[in-house]
Amino acid sequence: MSPTDLQTRLLRLFERHEVELEPDEDWLLTDGDFPAVRASWQDGTAGGPGRLDVDVVLDEERQLELSYAGSGADPCRDALDRFARGDLPVLLAACWYVTDDRRLDLAQWEIGLRQWDAFIGRFVVEGADVNVPPAALPAVAEALKNESLSPRMHWIRLFLRREVDGSLASELLLDNQPWPAGDRALAGLAWPEGGQAYSVRSLIVLDMRDY
Repeated sequence: MSPTDLQTRLLRLFERHEVELEPDEDWLLTDGDFPAVRASWQDGTAGGPGRLDVDVVLDEERQLELSYAGSGADPCRDALDRFARGDLPVLLAACWYVTDDRRLDLAQWEIGLRQWDAFIGRFVVEGADVNVPPAALPAVAEALKNESLSPRMHWIRLFLRREVDGSLASELLLDNQPWPAGDRALAGLAWPEGGQAYSVRSLIVLDMRDY
């Protein structure tokens, strides 16, 4: 897929959620400024899935980096659908103030001496019909209490995979950086057997509350 076609698809996706963005070379801008978003597509090799990368720039110093696999007859659309189902509602609420509480959860968390608005993406499970342990989100929130968060927006990208043999692999990123405390928090939970391998992902964005 050409970069122009992909940008058009991304633009239309935001338009369906009543967010008007303006093309500027590779980027889509908000009223000529931040937040800005772009997407890039990489075809898979040897019949493997392709990869969609979505970057959201909050300001001159901070950028969310998100990735999605895509396969099937239209692998790029498949990846865009993954983005739309899981992480887009969180970004719309946290960055563009378009909130659909049917598609994400909202909470207030106390971390350190500050109160934070938490925009919590619903857990997306692929590969098996299992329920995420109820303690997963509280475990992440508890691990955050040991972090010293500066008074600005932060984000957590959560990915976990459980193999048929019961082994777990997790990747939790805090502001795009590995977050070992988050990995330990998830690894300590009782993840259910699914009869086959499965993966779990979610996006959480934190913004300091205004008073």
